Amino acid sequence: MGQRAWVGTRKGLFELIDQGNGWSLQTVHFLGDPVSAVVVDGNDGTVYCALNLGHFGSKLHRLDPGLRTWQEVTCPAFPEKPIDSDDPLEWAVQQIWILESDPLGPGGALWAGTPPGGLFRSIDRGSSWQLVSSLWDRPERREWAGGGYDVPGIHSICMHPSQPERILVGVSCGGVWVSDDGAGTWRLSAQGMRASYLPPLEALNQNAQDPHRIVGCRADPKTFWCQHHDGIWRSNDGGATWQGLDGISPSSFGFAVAVHPADPDVAWFVPAQSDQCRVPVNAAFVVNCTRDGGRTFTPVSAGLPSEPSYDLVYRHALDVDGQGQKLLVGATSGRLWASHDSGHLWQPVPIQFPPIYTVRIA
Repeated sequence: MGQRAWVGTRKGLFELIDQGNGWSLQTVHFLGDPVSAVVVDGNDGTVYCALNLGHFGSKLHRLDPGLRTWQEVTCPAFPEKPIDSDDPLEWAVQQIWILESDPLGPGGALWAGTPPGGLFRSIDRGSSWQLVSSLWDRPERREWAGGGYDVPGIHSICMHPSQPERILVGVSCGGVWVSDDGAGTWRLSAQGMRASYLPPLEALNQNAQDPHRIVGCRADPKTFWCQHHDGIWRSNDGGATWQGLDGISPSSFGFAVAVHPADPDVAWFVPAQSDQCRVPVNAAFVVNCTRDGGRTFTPVSAGLPSEPSYDLVYRHALDVDGQGQKLLVGATSGRLWASHDSGHLWQPVPIQFPPIYTVRIA
């Protein structure tokens, strides 16, 4: 049986299969509906898919192993906002921005991150959800600002591969938060990050940082890579401190990052020109790769568009498989490229997709 991948787009969820000769289309699910997040539970193969249906709200569906029919399950929801609350935000899920599963076996938790900054947990495979109030009730949460959306949003949830009580989340714009006790308590953990969009005296404010995407290395849980609004950062101490990387060509701005599951020194990024001009630098679409822990970066163009390209890659539209060999990167144009050799050579997947929001390799 071939390896599968899930491509979430503005108009449906596309299931791909690779039998060893390249990715091909298997099935289209939820045709016409915007897909905001997908996760495949690595323990049992269950697939969860979140839809953002606008006026009809967010919906969540589960596909159990061996079945071809999706079951709608409960969508995360905030409790009723207290009448006397002075919180200016509406307590309502705008969409599910990220889904992650606990890597430690059946019965583990399923996690969801949403705008306006809500983190939710389910311990019954999506049948019910609880707001992680220990993070939502932090006084610093009131200072979070919109980043990508008008309201704050949680877009990265990193589970420790062997310590289920340790969780790291990324917030735009609210920095990095870590829990060492299973989401009972939280601490800010963005020391070293710097935001040039803030006044100089506020640039190092950990609670105002805008990490676009954070991914950890499975084999080395102390190593995290972050594509930040103001560059690329790496942490070697579990997210306690972050080191910015300088002199990255063609650009250190972007949204997506993938990390080799077995080698913490290998990571992939998709650079864009700048915040003000979110297109490839000089209209040359490349995937930037470091294989030495960030000391050097190599922009790879082999197999990627040779003609001028203006594609943008969203933060969840780049993924690598569990062996670090196969990668997929999808763009706002609906084009998708694949690599079978750890990102040295790319080739287009011969399907014209709708704009791509998220990619997951099972």
